[in-house]
Amino acid sequence: MEMNVQKYMAFIKTVECGSFTTAANILNYSQSGISRMVSDLEKEWGVSLLERSRSGVRLTSDGLKLLPLAQNLCNEYNKLQLQVEELKGLQSGLIRIGTFSSAATHWLPNIIKEFQKDYPDIDYELLLGDYSEIESWISEGRVDCGFIRLPTLSEFETIFLEEDKFLVVLPENHELADCEYFPVNALCNYPFMLLEKGSNTEISKIFEQNNISPKIRFTTWDDYAIMSMVESGLGISILPKLILQRVPYNIITKELEVPAHRKIGLALRDKKNVSLAVKKFLDYIKYR
Repeated sequence: MEMNVQKYMAFIKTVECGSFTTAANILNYSQSGISRMVSDLEKEWGVSLLERSRSGVRLTSDGLKLLPLAQNLCNEYNKLQLQVEELKGLQSGLIRIGTFSSAATHWLPNIIKEFQKDYPDIDYELLLGDYSEIESWISEGRVDCGFIRLPTLSEFETIFLEEDKFLVVLPENHELADCEYFPVNALCNYPFMLLEKGSNTEISKIFEQNNISPKIRFTTWDDYAIMSMVESGLGISILPKLILQRVPYNIITKELEVPAHRKIGLALRDKKNVSLAVKKFLDYIKYR
């Protein structure tokens, strides 16, 4: 069957190109190999498919009638092969995910747990990074999909997941521990621990939007280091709410009087071209 399909493809490509030589170059065969496959078809079917001349080839009347049927057969064969490969992928596939730490800690365990109930033999590769690193991994094909801040690169397809509030983080004995909403201007009154790395300037943008300049004493991408320092009374900070779930530190959180948030989504280069395992995985994102 597969050999016959190769003959059909040789016939189709020769017609498209108008020559055996060009078709051979595209299909990575010799010119004589393509010519022989078309001749074999003509013998098997008992008809003449092509008129050959020094200027190239063209369809005969019989060839004109049979070409659409050969094209349909090749298209269906390709669909069959793709489906077989995708089904194999669900037996022993690999899903590569780019993620930042809070999504990896608080969302992915539940998502993967539910997915494994139905597809227990799928393996996972998690790459932890910041937003710009995750964007690069998606663009390069290093990961199949990635949790990311929205908006992201325009060429990606995205799925909006959640709007994540930014909260002020204080030591338990802070003088504003009992306030309902933390005053934005008060951010300038205490040493500040800044969660920031590279092109991730979410917190700095809050300062810019409110025209304030806090006393930044420490900058890091390690959210747990910041929480530990706040617990020790070294200053205050602003962190996303997702990071602050089930924290092991004695700290308190307050909403800002001027609300701020980030939008989190899942990004892919092209949903149509990902493996079946990844397509199925997207259905389980709701379990986060």
